Amino acid sequence: MKLNLGIDAGGTYTDAVIVRSPDDLIIASCKALTTYPNPLEGIREALDGIDLEILSQIDVVSVSTTLSTNTILEGTGFPVGLVLVGDYFISAELPTEHFIQVRGGHDHKGGEAEPLDENAVREFAQRAKENVSAFAVSSYFSIRNPEHELRVKEIIRNITGMPVVCAHELSQDLGAFERAVTAFFNAQLLPITEKFMTSVESEIRNRGMESKIFMLKCDGSVVGIKSALEKPIESIFSGPAGSLIGASFLSKRNSCAVIDVGGTSTDVSVITDGVPEMSESGAVVGGWKTRVKAIRMETSALGGDSDIWVASGKVNFGPRRVIPLCRAAAQFPKFIEQLAANPMPSKALLGRNFQPTKFYIRTGYEPLELTDLETEILNAIPAEPTSLKEIRSRINKYPASKHLDTLMQKRLIQPISFTPTDALHVLGDYTEYNAEASRAGAQLLAPLYKMEAKEFAYYVKREFAKNMAADLVSFFLEKISREEIRNIFDAESPIQFKVHVPVVLIGGPVVAYLEEMKTLIDAEIILPEFANVGNAAGALAAKGIRRVEILIRPASMGAPEWEFYVYSEKGRKNFYEYEDAVEYAISIGKDTIYEYMKEADLDPDSVKIDIKKDEVLLEGHDTLVETKIVVLGVAEHIEEDE
Repeated sequence: MKLNLGIDAGGTYTDAVIVRSPDDLIIASCKALTTYPNPLEGIREALDGIDLEILSQIDVVSVSTTLSTNTILEGTGFPVGLVLVGDYFISAELPTEHFIQVRGGHDHKGGEAEPLDENAVREFAQRAKENVSAFAVSSYFSIRNPEHELRVKEIIRNITGMPVVCAHELSQDLGAFERAVTAFFNAQLLPITEKFMTSVESEIRNRGMESKIFMLKCDGSVVGIKSALEKPIESIFSGPAGSLIGASFLSKRNSCAVIDVGGTSTDVSVITDGVPEMSESGAVVGGWKTRVKAIRMETSALGGDSDIWVASGKVNFGPRRVIPLCRAAAQFPKFIEQLAANPMPSKALLGRNFQPTKFYIRTGYEPLELTDLETEILNAIPAEPTSLKEIRSRINKYPASKHLDTLMQKRLIQPISFTPTDALHVLGDYTEYNAEASRAGAQLLAPLYKMEAKEFAYYVKREFAKNMAADLVSFFLEKISREEIRNIFDAESPIQFKVHVPVVLIGGPVVAYLEEMKTLIDAEIILPEFANVGNAAGALAAKGIRRVEILIRPASMGAPEWEFYVYSEKGRKNFYEYEDAVEYAISIGKDTIYEYMKEADLDPDSVKIDIKKDEVLLEGHDTLVETKIVVLGVAEHIEEDE
């Protein structure tokens, strides 16, 4: 008998689940609160809820997390210096104030377009090193020739000793700006992911487990720790990928749509014949388009822990994740008294950061690059709930909203406020924590919207369900804006959308929305057993999927003798014959999958291999520009005789 451990460290909860193979039976599970900003304590609590005898038999550990996604969505990543090399057309505001554009780069054939301005790189590295934790570099057409990216990396490493991420190491797709964004976020996530994964590995080893450890990627497959630490950007949307695979696993449906309600966001995705539907373009997170291969999904920054605030006679949802009132009261015994005594801010102050239900606590992160005023505000907030009134008494004025935003973006403080989770506590649909605090919060906010407390709570619940339904329909109706679809659910009409695939609900207290969803959507709506730990189950089920992409490109176009480069996870290899390059690409794809399946303790003989070959020709010519070969391996479950 083999036992596998799945861990999902989400924005709100950390789940652990034990699955027995080969019958895929869940024999144990535990749910704990995610500890913020360091998730290790939450992982420990989840593992503490599982019998030590069971843990001692674990063969494989697979981890999924929303840590990377939430870091980008909330804008709380570490500062990064970005170097753009070549003739970039910057179509949008860059995600960092620490950047430079220097001369250099290559053309589409890999020839040097202009010599690299090394002095500009050196000056930037010296100037920025005190204000950033890592660097990213993206050079024009580095996918044809990465020489300038590698040289910039060498220069910066010599000057600063800091990590440097090259765009060509993460993507071989066209799209210079998107590759730059991808490299930037990968660099931003390096220290966060390293701290997370090393903590997980240490905890597992300290418990006597010699298990192999994998991390879930956003394409629904998993990788080892080394790759996870080098390319943390590939873990964005690993939480939704885990829920998608987990929903299929738990509901025993090879094809289904999935609605995953997390603490920070709600995500919709689809799996067909056991394989996640992939996005044709790179993953988009927080409004930024990347070149990361990910499952296709519809996501909204609205989850169970989203901030509910009232201003100008309107109820606003999110996008910031906060600590629900009910959970704060369970953690801090005096919080109920603080909430009851909190005064109503004046109408002039009312806004996202100024609410009668809004409190702040200080986190464990160290301050970095703060102004004197920001430092003064931070020092006025201890590691326990603090009202705006208390901050005012300590600094003799109300803090500016923009300064509170800055402190939250840098993860130095975390807000407490009314949430959809509190609304469920008021209605009695979910009572895991202190419902008294939730009721007190509803009583404070409801009059601002001219409602009674329970009426306000039901309004929040119903609006949340409508958003879930709109996300689902928007996923399938790509050419219609989500706003238009969402407006339809507000109309009093006998019309109901029909979905012809099963819809599986995953995450937290989704049972509270089951009946609401049935009134909004005509579909087979499934709430599987263990839906509350679906992501952790998916982290394990995903180890049976491995996707390998190989690119073949001519070394130069129009030369008398053609030479072809094959780019794969194993590096670059040269071939003079195109057929030899294709044969090698397919062979290395298969070998990589079989090696992976063996490492994951899966039978290579049970693996189904699918190969897709896509040739791109120069527009108006028969000239081959690129061949993409995707080799997909799926381990098919084999029932053993008793």
